[in-house]
Amino acid sequence: MRKKTTILGGLAALGILSGAGWWYHGVEARTDAPPQTVAVEVGDLETTVTALGKVEPLEAVDVGSQISGQVEAIHVAPGDRVREGDLLVEIDPTVYEAQVAANAATLRGLEARLVEQKAMLDLADRTHTRNEKLLAARAVSREELDRSAAEAEAARARLAVLEADIEKARSSLQADEANLGYTRISAPMDGTVMALEVREGQTISARQATPVILKLADLDTMTVKAQVSEADVGKLRVGMEAWFTTLGAPERRWEGSLRQILPTPKVINDVVLYHALFDVENTDRSLLPQMTAQVFFVLDRVEDAPLVPVSALRPTEEPGRFTVRVMNGESAQTRTVTVALQDRVQAAVTEGLEPGERVVAGGSMGS
Repeated sequence: MRKKTTILGGLAALGILSGAGWWYHGVEARTDAPPQTVAVEVGDLETTVTALGKVEPLEAVDVGSQISGQVEAIHVAPGDRVREGDLLVEIDPTVYEAQVAANAATLRGLEARLVEQKAMLDLADRTHTRNEKLLAARAVSREELDRSAAEAEAARARLAVLEADIEKARSSLQADEANLGYTRISAPMDGTVMALEVREGQTISARQATPVILKLADLDTMTVKAQVSEADVGKLRVGMEAWFTTLGAPERRWEGSLRQILPTPKVINDVVLYHALFDVENTDRSLLPQMTAQVFFVLDRVEDAPLVPVSALRPTEEPGRFTVRVMNGESAQTRTVTVALQDRVQAAVTEGLEPGERVVAGGSMGS
């Protein structure tokens, strides 16, 4: 029994030693595995401030009505493109035509009375002049002369009042003609009809506020309104390059330059955001209002430079200088390089590396 136990113990010890040997050689094999390397490629690198934004028309207007009345005809539909001056909507002109006709008749009556009054003034002036001559010949009394003078002055005053009434009537007629013109609502600019706010037959009232008839926007130039955090807004400068992509076309890049940073922030869930605006051309109408934009404000850029992963860099005491492990056959050699720009992923090397060389991406390796 003792002999059997001894044999079993020996076999167990042999198994443990065999397993230890296998583990040791496995670790050694893994230690000797070749490092992960990356080829140096030429490309562009830029550092940016990112933000989310919305696409809006640069120019948009709510077309309203300055008068009250019933909508008689609508000549456009949402999506229609119009030119400045095109007829959009007509309001029933019946009441305003009647007002113009009435005031025009009143004005004609006043103008006829003006002719009569001028004749009366001329007669009064001639009578007074004649009485002055007759008084010298003692043919009329002083009382008669005074009466003719008063009549002439009264006729002159009545003429002045009549002229003022005519001026007032003309102003009223101009106002009525303007209101009649407001029954035909035309496009104030070139653009696209975005929405109709009324329907034919609907009665609108302009007594308290201007009713909106339709919304018009110029879609040829769009504005991107990006929300930039307070931590990043200090990095932005008017005129700096900016670009964005949309959810529907992530491969397309629209470019512009920062036009304005609005001073009034918007606070959302205790996060302070500032609106940064820039404009882009939209001649092919690919951009539509309220599209979501992934915005990038370019802080710096290096073009056509060797690019390496940031994980391949080891800092030195000299600013802008790093060491990398460059493959030379089966071994890696340490080399000092100059980095002009880096983001969280890549670095642009301006000195010390050539395209096509392979660098160790992280880890270490003896030379």
